[in-house]
Amino acid sequence: MFLDDDIAYLKGVGPSKAKVLAAELGIHTAGDLLEYFPFRHIDRSVVSTVATLTEDNNYVVLRGTVSNMQTVSIGPHRERLTVDFTDSTGSLQLVWFQGTKWVRNKLKPDVTYLIMGHPTRYNMQWQMTHPELEADTAADSSRQLYLPVYNTTEKMKQHGLGTRALARLTETLCGCIAGIDETLPNELLQRYHLLGRREALIAMHCPESMQQLDAARARLKFEELFFLQLDYQYAHSERQQHSAGRVFGTVGDLFNRFYNRLPFPLTGAQKRVVREIREDLRSGRQMNRLLQGDVGSGKTLVALLCMLLALDNGSQACLMAPTEILATQHYNTFLRMLDGLGIQVELLIGSVKSADKKRIKQRIADGTTQIVVGTHALIEDDVCFRDLGLAVIDEQHRFGVEQRARLWRKATPPPHVLVMTATPIPRTLAMTVYGDLDCSVIDELPPGRHPVRTYHRTEPRRPLVFNFLKQQIDAGRQVYFVYPLIHESEKLDLKDLEDGLEMVQNYFPRPQYQTSMVHGQLTAEEKAYEMQRFKEGRTHIMVATTVIEVGVDVPNATVMVIENAERFGLAQLHQLRGRVGRGGEQSYCILMTKDKLSSTERERIGTLVSTTDGFLIAEADLRLRGPGDMQGLQQSGALDLKLASIVDDEPLVAATRNDVRDLLAADPTLSRYPLLQQHLQQSKNKMLWGKIS
Repeated sequence: MFLDDDIAYLKGVGPSKAKVLAAELGIHTAGDLLEYFPFRHIDRSVVSTVATLTEDNNYVVLRGTVSNMQTVSIGPHRERLTVDFTDSTGSLQLVWFQGTKWVRNKLKPDVTYLIMGHPTRYNMQWQMTHPELEADTAADSSRQLYLPVYNTTEKMKQHGLGTRALARLTETLCGCIAGIDETLPNELLQRYHLLGRREALIAMHCPESMQQLDAARARLKFEELFFLQLDYQYAHSERQQHSAGRVFGTVGDLFNRFYNRLPFPLTGAQKRVVREIREDLRSGRQMNRLLQGDVGSGKTLVALLCMLLALDNGSQACLMAPTEILATQHYNTFLRMLDGLGIQVELLIGSVKSADKKRIKQRIADGTTQIVVGTHALIEDDVCFRDLGLAVIDEQHRFGVEQRARLWRKATPPPHVLVMTATPIPRTLAMTVYGDLDCSVIDELPPGRHPVRTYHRTEPRRPLVFNFLKQQIDAGRQVYFVYPLIHESEKLDLKDLEDGLEMVQNYFPRPQYQTSMVHGQLTAEEKAYEMQRFKEGRTHIMVATTVIEVGVDVPNATVMVIENAERFGLAQLHQLRGRVGRGGEQSYCILMTKDKLSSTERERIGTLVSTTDGFLIAEADLRLRGPGDMQGLQQSGALDLKLASIVDDEPLVAATRNDVRDLLAADPTLSRYPLLQQHLQQSKNKMLWGKIS
């Protein structure tokens, strides 16, 4: 059988099951099934007993006999089948809700069976629901010793496609595939002693030993990471050679006047990054650079210096931010910092009145506006620049790739692009995913900043927390409360902003204490009014949802209380915490959670309490959540890797990166490697969105 054959033609599938495989798993061909890997293998030579079962057992194999089959009706055309299973040490109950007739006909009381599944406790008795089972025939030498276990869905099980059925199908497939082309260069196979591709794919489903399975997994991990690196490094090489850019060779009057009047020196990291960007801007190729730095590290100042370089060379510059609050924050910051330099700055956001929008767009088109700050409004079709030379994108992870691409196409030749993120990207992820972006890192904070102290508290300690907040407010400071919801939810047991506001006002009564409230359902004017009251110190407490995650800068706010903190991701918690600690006073972040936390929730909270290093937090977040499909349009969840992990397989990430670099250095067009050229052509056909910052 050939890998591109329709899966329906594989023995045991047929049209009906093929339709289910396509709908549930995206499996259309024999090759798709071959690359749908099991997530574990059960060693059937290791048989447990009922007496040794514990709550920690995830998947076990038991050997014994069955008796006492009982069927109970549980509704129209539905029934439950229970069967007693016994081995030499005890018994448990087997339960089926689907396929009960088939199971009744199959089970015989005088036969010894192997049963496989996840044991649970129910009413003080061990139980296994929908176990896999087979007759224990010692003479059957053809039986797989290492049984593959696949992820399946309920719909698949209803159509006879449980994990055991998939194992039979893959076993059949492995026995009849005609051939599999090698994809890796022979020198790499020899250097790393890798299995051939055909042997590795078959061993993933039908290994003869655990050693062979480990070797197969190592080979396929290497392949995944190698081609990921090849895509990005080749695209980077192509851009370096063929992507012409404007030459910004002049460091002119605007840059120098602004730089010389700064009231503080740049940090060493800021100076280094500005030098890196200046080299890009005068190189004659388009800049495509990622600027990453922790909250408060001074990325905005670096971006403004670069925008002034564009202006000094006769071009316009723009900054796109994901929210109106953040865009307005940047706009006001630019107005304040550029005061007296005669630079025309405009704000273009959705809430601007139509007449003003028309005027702003005209000024952008005729070049009167030199710097424009905006939100998604910047990428509307009727926004035309006279000569856009530099586009800065803040909080780039908040924009979809296609949205960023539209800004890219606002000028010919395309503008230089600087994307910024305050969510630091781990070194491993950066070298893997951003192979087509040059990366700069601001890895130090301005002098005088105090690290925010972070504490984890549960409900019984709320009175102590509130007493501490009262002390801070009475000392002239301000406080944030952040809630995951605006309104109470029947489905989610979470604190909501409306109840939170009532609780806060009860404990901090007016007129002594004044409270502001901001959430996503307010109009832009209402949000701006409440934020301004808080910023001016007319209110002491800000009760908000995560709309304040970015773009809020109140140096006098020293405490942030995050309710139901276990419901937030690490990156978001770190961003929220960055709203305090922006002045000279010691600041605090208090994470309020429920009493009982899952292991993942506890790890998230513990990580935030233990460090303020955004890069360490990003490593932990990467481990817990996965990095996202950075090649495609998806930006959260698992990178498009079936076996490899860019965290756990960091040495392999580094090795494949170096191997690809060496291959391209020796043979830039890969003329000696037609299979690699074929892969790159397929990647181009799929549109490598990853090259768009």
